[in-house]
Amino acid sequence: MKALFPVILAALAFVAACPAQEDATAAAAGPTSAVTSAASLSSGPVVVFDFKNVKLSPSYWTLTLRADGSGHFRSEMGDVNDTPGKIRTPNINRDVTLTTAFTKSVFQTAHQNKFFNKDCESHMKVAYQGDKTVSYMGPEGKGTCTFNYSRDRDIQVLSDNLIAVAETIIEGTRLEMLLQHDPLGLDKEIQNLADAADSGRAQQLCIIRPILERLAEDEHVLDLVRKRARVLLARAET
Repeated sequence: MKALFPVILAALAFVAACPAQEDATAAAAGPTSAVTSAASLSSGPVVVFDFKNVKLSPSYWTLTLRADGSGHFRSEMGDVNDTPGKIRTPNINRDVTLTTAFTKSVFQTAHQNKFFNKDCESHMKVAYQGDKTVSYMGPEGKGTCTFNYSRDRDIQVLSDNLIAVAETIIEGTRLEMLLQHDPLGLDKEIQNLADAADSGRAQQLCIIRPILERLAEDEHVLDLVRKRARVLLARAET
């Protein structure tokens, strides 16, 4: 756990307001491969981060990011139920827009680390945290590296930051599902999101601005849910 503290501090440095986005309601997707072709999404430089851990839900996801901050997130929930006995979060397939500062940090890390054309794995005996593959493709070069835990601090921080973005997207989807099917479950879920944001495990809250706005204004949900949604919205804007 000690190794996480510098990562969390680095993650918090990128909490900033996102550019204006269209309504970003998460879309349920049929079973598809989580691996997305970078070349098919952009003719300019692109970073793709793939995550796989069959013991988690979602078990597979891919975040693709272009240099202008636009990107795409796709997930497959796998066989693990994230909320046993309750409505299951669907697969996600949606466009996202990240902040300029966050995007710049991602591409700077790629440039400073040989476009990921290197051995990222620490080869240390550490607990399994999931298979991560980070890839870069652009006019300057290309590269890919796969790891569970990286001794390279830049790569590990990048991994934790991108996982935190995915956490925000996934939590936003859960909030959307609960609002529609189980409003009483919103209190616990939005508190989970608030805790994750406080610790740096959820970043770029502006990605889920539409659902937070809906919760903040919906008189049919608990007052505490509305208050927490307003607090998170304020964080998303600052």
